Order: sequence, then structure tokens, then C-alpha cells
Amino acid sequence: LFIDVKYPPRRPSVSLSPSGLIEEGDPVTLTCSSDANPAAKYTWYKEDGDQNYIRLSSEQHHVFSSIKSSDSGWYRCDAENDLGRQTSGLFIDVKYPPRRPSVSLSPSGLIEEGDPVTLTCSSDANPAAKYTWYKEDGDQNYIRLSSEQHHVFSSIKSSDSGWYWCDAENYLGKQTSG
Repeated sequence: LFIDVKYPPRRPSVSLSPSGLIEEGDPVTLTCSSDANPAAKYTWYKEDGDQNYIRLSSEQHHVFSSIKSSDSGWYRCDAENDLGRQTSGLFIDVKYPPRRPSVSLSPSGLIEEGDPVTLTCSSDANPAAKYTWYKEDGDQNYIRLSSEQHHVFSSIKSSDSGWYWCDAENYLGKQTSG
């Protein structure tokens, strides 16, 4: 005598392959598994930033052939059959090299000798970029000024006139401002 006991999905197990560090461009697979009778149907969702979830696929596996930085975020898998539904989630943190840095000057208008002036270097990167400021010193030579995001002149001098640029770097790469 065979008795077939029906039951709702157990809380799904969700996993990421590869399981370690995820870098931009990697192929990545999300897998959802749940014990259920009848077998569960799976749906993957991604959180949109406002605690709303966008449906991605109705498969046990959701595949990124080449993951992007914008794919970072919270993912949820629903396992469902006629008897119920269970949910599990995970966070994907995609690492990527610095984007080309932008530089800004404060104040942005006319600068006079004696003014306090701040140069700021900004780059989107994960992990966060480390910054280095340089100044051209004639004949295409350059001087390293500081290893900070902000380079501050408390009282700028006429000799501070010139070309400045910054590097943004993490373990995945380095970019230089224009």
C-alpha cells in the first residue's frame, strides 16, 4: 500500500554559483530548491530599491551570462504549490573597477590668491576607490600631491595655477580623470 502525503513547500534553500566573490562580467547562477509534494514551482524576483519586487523568471535557476554592477541587490525566490508558498532571499554584491573619475572645484567660480580651495575626485567603484591627486610640474612631469579624495588649499597661491588630475583605484583596476 502506497500513501502519497501532500505537503506545502518547505522554506526554499537559495544559493549563488560561484559562491565566493562576484565580479562584474562573471557568469552567475541563482538556484532555488524546496521540498514539496506536489513539486514546487519557482519564481525569482529582484528588489527595486523601494521594497517592491520585480519578477525575473519562473525557473528554478536564474542565470546571468555576464553579471553587471546594476545587478547588485536583494533577490527573492518563491516556492509554491497548491498547498502553499514559502520564500527565501539573498543579496548579491557585484564588485567592479572604478569608473572614470569626475573632478570638481569648490568654489567653482573665480579663484583669487588667498582663497580656500578644495579639489574633489569622485568615482563609482565597488569596493570604494582610493584616490591620488597629481599636479603637472612642467615638461610633462608630475608631482604626487595627496592620497585623499579631497585636496585642500587653505590659502591658494599663484604658484598653484596649473593642471591637476586624480586617479581612482581598487583591486580590480585604476582610472584617471580627464
